[in-house]
Amino acid sequence: MSGGFSTETLTGSETVRVQRTRILSELLDHLAELADTAVQTMRAEIPAYAAQDENFLADVRDQVVRHYRSTLAVMLEDRTVTLDDIAFARRAAMRRARAGLALTDYINAFRVGQQVFWGSVLERAGHSAAGHEAALSLAAPIMRFCDFASTHAANAYMEFQHYAAADAVRESRDLLETLLAGGAPTRSRQLAAAQAYGLAPDTRAPLLVVVAVLLGPRALGAVTGGNPVTTGPDRGVDARHVTCAAISRAGANGARTLSVVRQSEIVAIPALGPGGDPEELCDRLQAVRVNLMSEGIVLAMGISTVVAGTAGIPRAYDEARSVLEFLPEDGGVAALPRLSPFQYLAMRADDTARHLVDPRITALLSEDRARGGVLTATIRAFAAADLNLRASAERLQIHPNTAQYRLRRIQERTGRSLRRISDLLDLLVAIALHDSLPPTTNHGRQRLATATDERRGSADVRSFP
Repeated sequence: MSGGFSTETLTGSETVRVQRTRILSELLDHLAELADTAVQTMRAEIPAYAAQDENFLADVRDQVVRHYRSTLAVMLEDRTVTLDDIAFARRAAMRRARAGLALTDYINAFRVGQQVFWGSVLERAGHSAAGHEAALSLAAPIMRFCDFASTHAANAYMEFQHYAAADAVRESRDLLETLLAGGAPTRSRQLAAAQAYGLAPDTRAPLLVVVAVLLGPRALGAVTGGNPVTTGPDRGVDARHVTCAAISRAGANGARTLSVVRQSEIVAIPALGPGGDPEELCDRLQAVRVNLMSEGIVLAMGISTVVAGTAGIPRAYDEARSVLEFLPEDGGVAALPRLSPFQYLAMRADDTARHLVDPRITALLSEDRARGGVLTATIRAFAAADLNLRASAERLQIHPNTAQYRLRRIQERTGRSLRRISDLLDLLVAIALHDSLPPTTNHGRQRLATATDERRGSADVRSFP
């Protein structure tokens, strides 16, 4: 649904535009009083709200303030409303569902809030023709914003109700535990659930296991640079339910994904289906993490290798959990389908493996990292081009003579010739081991980010988390 707001009025006069801005600015200046009026009206008109305690109503007031502020921001900035503008509504809707509030009462509260807002617009329009025309120009945008927000809030409410249905949750949890234990569903209802998720016992379809863990407020502060709230209704179990629901929607072509809150973690088993691309799924899960960050939820997410059929689920679960250790303190997505075996082994290496590297190579790589990694990039490009100098120069967008000069420098500093396979292998192993070290000792490990971005051709090691 469109949420765009145009500055064009009935006459297009500057006076009307000025009046429109005045009305919106005055509403912004009196946001607290407007929210108080809205909550009082909800209590008066909706018995279910009148029966709630003060903590519930304080949360309602906070949501009204956020909703009004977002409405005014979109109209003052004359832009299209986006899901980011109403990100807060999803978790609020789930809290209303958790509190047992009926969906009709919840949507009725949106109607009341819109009426109070519109009444204040009319009140501040004054008695001038320009003021009336400015108010009239705001009617459609206000309705569109409210429709957009209420639609997504209602979807989140119903999503939570579906998730929280006792039988559905119990069946999903039982199915997950059966699969993680290496068993196969036998009861009719569990078999039906497995079929719905593409996890039937006789299937050989490729699938993955995803393990997600919520990180604390320190991680959110590291990501946003702010001071996140550490208490209140948006912490803990609600955030896990939001995450669980978001991951369940990440499957391809609208396919349902088994996703369960399992103690302190969320475990999901997405089935790829015929021709499914695991890297595309990793991209969608990466997008889930980014979107949840806008709601104040920071995740560390591990993704297993692809397994054929449900028999491989226990091993895939262990992989997904273990790969979480590759991530820095502010989380990220540790996706094994994006790694080569060589990169994985390098990240698993201990200090002994690094001590076996020729000190001359270690010194070169350390100096090169500090200077931008030009020589390291040259070694990689030369290997990727199958030892073809011209092709590697094209990859690096440099002249072949420049590439030849760099190869000579590397040989002089390390005693290794990149044209000898054994020497080139020594250098590539040393690079992979060097990449597995953090840039500094004070920040989280960057191992998976670096290795994965190298495989994807990116130079930004921080883009991965």
